[in-house]
Amino acid sequence: MSYEHLFSPITLRNTTLKNRVMMGSMHVGLEGEDNGMEKLIAFYVRRAKENVGLIVTGGAAVSPEGSGGENFMSIAEEEDIERWTPLTKAVHDAGGKIALQLFHAGRYAYKSMNGTDPVAPSPIKSPINPDEPKEMNVHDVYRTIQTFADSAKRAKHAGFDAVEIMGSEGYLINQFISPVTNKRTDQWGGTFENRIHFPLAISRLVREYVGQHFPVIFRMSGLDLIKDSTTDEETLLLAQQLESSGIDLLNIGIGWHESKVPTISMKVPRNHFTDIAANIKDYVSIPVVASNRINQIEDAEKILAEGKADMISMARPFLADPEILTKAKERREDEINTCIACNQACLDHVFESKSASCIVNPEAGRELIFTIEKAEQKKNILVIGAGPAGLEAARVAALRGHHVTIADKRSHIGGQFNYSRIVPGKSEFNETIRYYKKQLEKLKVDTVCNTSINVDHPLVEEADEIITATGIIPREPDIPGLKENNVLTYQDVFEETASVTGTVAIIGGGGIACDLASFLYEKGHSEITLFQRSTTFGRGIGRTTRWATLLDLKKKGIHMVGGVTYKKITAKGLHISLDDQEEWIEADTIITASGQLPNPSLYHALSEKGKEVHMIGGASKALGLNAEVAIYDGTMIGRSI
Repeated sequence: MSYEHLFSPITLRNTTLKNRVMMGSMHVGLEGEDNGMEKLIAFYVRRAKENVGLIVTGGAAVSPEGSGGENFMSIAEEEDIERWTPLTKAVHDAGGKIALQLFHAGRYAYKSMNGTDPVAPSPIKSPINPDEPKEMNVHDVYRTIQTFADSAKRAKHAGFDAVEIMGSEGYLINQFISPVTNKRTDQWGGTFENRIHFPLAISRLVREYVGQHFPVIFRMSGLDLIKDSTTDEETLLLAQQLESSGIDLLNIGIGWHESKVPTISMKVPRNHFTDIAANIKDYVSIPVVASNRINQIEDAEKILAEGKADMISMARPFLADPEILTKAKERREDEINTCIACNQACLDHVFESKSASCIVNPEAGRELIFTIEKAEQKKNILVIGAGPAGLEAARVAALRGHHVTIADKRSHIGGQFNYSRIVPGKSEFNETIRYYKKQLEKLKVDTVCNTSINVDHPLVEEADEIITATGIIPREPDIPGLKENNVLTYQDVFEETASVTGTVAIIGGGGIACDLASFLYEKGHSEITLFQRSTTFGRGIGRTTRWATLLDLKKKGIHMVGGVTYKKITAKGLHISLDDQEEWIEADTIITASGQLPNPSLYHALSEKGKEVHMIGGASKALGLNAEVAIYDGTMIGRSI
């Protein structure tokens, strides 16, 4: 594919972008860390060097009460001009262009973070925020409009190439537009014409303050995914009105943060919301940006070629691989580290007030410290285990100049990623396995499969240093009858080494158990029940995806029974105690998915033999282990040996 549409320039006012890809706005949280400005500059410069058409920053608050928190950007004061000038200069020096997103959280702001009450068009509390917002009076409304304009002017003076007005995702402007959150009876509420008065007034005043030659983008909600919210017809009318108000580019957002419909997780099919942007494009003459779950360069080119959008917004794909566009331009698509939309280290981190990173690229957000330095002494490195931790360790060690061999007892690389990739809605894990397979090949890592390594294996004798990444061992719950013929482990099921028949009882309710239930349902099993001692299901799944996972299981009719005490297992089923009442649960197949234990035995054996050996991932810890931790372990050891 030649990507002739993707790499064609586009001009907004007097600014020409080198291609049709926008790095969409992401809050990364680096601003609030020690040495935060240097980290943030390094983050953006790393991507500006790699052919991005336009970078859009995370939201910069236009007023203190509108901030997303202490680790968010701000453009509310005159001194912020000087603060952000080094960022724009660095991006320009790297050959890039950067826009500042003008942001006001509205009722999504937290009083505990900002020290002030959140404000909104009406005093209606969000279901995801403990604080009830203060209703804005008319003076507040006009003052807020002015803050957007003042902030836009500051952004221009700081050297930004454009501004983006954040009017989507359920933030303040979106709250004015929606009848769900705007119950006002004055000129700023009631009819649709009154509800859009606020975004239009902001757009016009911003245009006035930045002049006729400065690009202004509007991030508008193409689909709220909130019951009784803005209609499709109203959305199209809003798009036309925004064009008339002086907006140069419409960036189409999907859903609110409180929506009960997934919008950016891997459960959402690729390019799922593209037609929303295409429909809006038919009603306006200014360019339109498609976004949400576009993670493949080939798909981006096709969307543009079919005329469904004028630009493509990719946000998290630039976390996973800053070089995604460079690799496409050089026809190295098989080397792209694809965003798998897992949310684990990006959105989940942000909701935990941590800096964003990426499970498949732990360098994201750590550009100042995670550099590749060639090894002073080239060594023969043996990595035992080709799961996530081992693969990353092998890649980084080879990148540093070591001769690396990676061995695994299975016939293929990937470890437990091979379980994840066959779970419905998680096929994106295939991309990570594909990426590592290509990296091992490119870096000339010797890959030895179908081989169990012991202390006397020739590869052990040849190695200068050894990394054990042997993974975890499934935990066996202490239940009488566990050795019955109808009892399987989750590994038996995922590896299809045993048959599952009839009614299924799963012992466990964490992430693996939930994946297992979904997998079995897809295989045609309809009578499935999860049992666990805790009453909280889906533990271990990130905050931004757990609710969707549990909702999906409920829709499939999969039962979840918590608070149980296990008595025994027989050939006929499971004997439990629930609410002090003993019950027999008939089950043809019982599957254990109740946790994991570390697997350090080989490490200890190698240590006793006197080998220089390191232990990472599930070999060293099981509690709190996930792909993010495993790959982080791998990248750390790969940089240190």
